[in-house]
Amino acid sequence: MVKRIGTTQRKSRHKLSQHYRQRGKISLSQFFKELESGDKVGLKINPNVQDGRFHTRFHGLTGTVTGKKGFCYEVAIKDGNKQKTLYVHPIHLKKQL
Repeated sequence: MVKRIGTTQRKSRHKLSQHYRQRGKISLSQFFKELESGDKVGLKINPNVQDGRFHTRFHGLTGTVTGKKGFCYEVAIKDGNKQKTLYVHPIHLKKQL
């Protein structure tokens, strides 16, 4: 077997890049946003914040908020046929209508 070189952020240059207008300081309203259980959220990594980040393979998926643990939210997603649970900081979540 060949040992995998690198980390989970390997080959993610475009996923973890932002538009030039979104770069800089993060907004506090996004950092402290409140979500309710049952809300649909989109998973989008904010590269400015490393806390509460999920694996890049789940970037762009939609999930449902099922609870809260500390500052992070518990998000249930479907990965193929499996149901998975992620603990994500609210800055990486975008509420869907």
